Amino acid sequence: MRNKLATSLCGLAGSLILAACGGGSSSALPETATNTNVIALPSVTGPVAVTPTSYPFGAADRTLQPEDLKAVGYVEEEYFVSGKANVYDWPAPGPAVVRTPDVPYTTRVLIRRPADGKKFSGNVVVEILNASNLFDLNIGWGLSGKHFVNNGDVWVGITSKPVTAETLKRFNPQRYASLSWANPLPLSDSRNCPDAAISTIIAGDSSRSTENGLFWDMYSQVGAWLKSNEKSNPLRKEAGFTVERLYGFGYSQSGGYLYTYINAIHPLDVKRYGAPIYDAYLVAVAGGAFAGISAINQCATPPAVTDPRRQFKDVGVPIIHVMSQSDYLIGIGSRRPDSDAPADRFRHYEMAGTGHATPGELYSAAAPADIQAAGRSVPPMACNEGPRSRFPSEIHFNALWQNLDLWVQRGIAPPSAPPIQVVDGKPVTDAYGNVVGGLRSPYVDVPTSTWNGSSTGASFCFIAGHEIPFNSARLAQLYPSKGDYVSKVVDNAHKLVADRFLTPRDSLQVIKEATSFNFPSP
Repeated sequence: MRNKLATSLCGLAGSLILAACGGGSSSALPETATNTNVIALPSVTGPVAVTPTSYPFGAADRTLQPEDLKAVGYVEEEYFVSGKANVYDWPAPGPAVVRTPDVPYTTRVLIRRPADGKKFSGNVVVEILNASNLFDLNIGWGLSGKHFVNNGDVWVGITSKPVTAETLKRFNPQRYASLSWANPLPLSDSRNCPDAAISTIIAGDSSRSTENGLFWDMYSQVGAWLKSNEKSNPLRKEAGFTVERLYGFGYSQSGGYLYTYINAIHPLDVKRYGAPIYDAYLVAVAGGAFAGISAINQCATPPAVTDPRRQFKDVGVPIIHVMSQSDYLIGIGSRRPDSDAPADRFRHYEMAGTGHATPGELYSAAAPADIQAAGRSVPPMACNEGPRSRFPSEIHFNALWQNLDLWVQRGIAPPSAPPIQVVDGKPVTDAYGNVVGGLRSPYVDVPTSTWNGSSTGASFCFIAGHEIPFNSARLAQLYPSKGDYVSKVVDNAHKLVADRFLTPRDSLQVIKEATSFNFPSP
């Protein structure tokens, strides 16, 4: 197995340069490093062939709202990634410690990239695919896929949990036969926790025969592979790509995974290899008591809400952390001051008006027929109060990606924004029922609706949110004419663009929507 080859890593982009490569680069490992300090690159199979009867689960052209990637100059490829991962313990703040070394694994990786390397931005967004519905959700692509395409970014999604690997096997037993998250400990081993002790975010989604904690080294090894010049890497220089920046992304449960990865594994990798694998992180809608951290292994207990491991401090690379209106109160413990200190670059945001469980995450998910073929339930698009909130959270995420990239590439710090105002444990709302503070948009500053972050009903309705449109009388009271309404939207959007809270492209879309709004006749 040609995993631990220093030569394969000599082509790593950015600062991850190994001493074994030689040379006098200032970004090389410290003098104390040895040639044994090489990253264990996984072995990779793929791209896996696609046929009418065998295709990736969640393929872009087989989602609830199918996408034609070829039409926008992109290709999609699926790979199977195999290697050896440590299972860790994390008894105290600081880097994790090895519990069980060198456990074999195989997971899957989905890549969407420009067909032409000349159109590649140099950015690779590596998303931990969300497992909360027991199947892979590519929420980051659903939110910002158009932004990535317009920018020329590569998006990578990694299956992150044994339960979702099992879903893939149910969907296509032949295609996904090689996937393996086997627990290295036999059931008789005292370290293999009893069923009742398995600690997971979503109760009942784990098995003693598999091990959730294999993921952390998978994430590091896939990142190293994407920065390498291995022949299996579609982003290698010889293929016309130059990976310059690797950005980690997680949403909700996967955001909790990033808390664990950043605080337990990121410093361990820096210590082992002399430089970080990921150049920045965007941690979304997870924090405090809301999916704020994941157990390091499935027999471990996640750190308590008051534990310092549930906060970011001196990570060494930029972090943008964002909560939605659905979850910021439960996750209020994730709040901390913004910082521009070189070792502690951090921004915290709360998106006014937004829902956590958006309809967009389902539009970009596998088609309902494929979800059902995998033996899983199709999440509902509506709750008791009506459809899931249509609030376009992507306008905030696109601006966050823009600002994170400026921070990494050019050292331009993102703007700060106040959190949503809270008094006596309750949000402060304006005359129209919308929250005060947080990341703003024309939807709450020039409103035509009240936006709620929580609803009632099945599945994740409690964090879906819903919209209550204003009636004609209130609209007429607010805006003397449609022209007045559109003018206010234009002014608000232009200010947000100037302040870097809205991308120019999204401002045009927001203004277009305002001009087509069905304003009541006088």
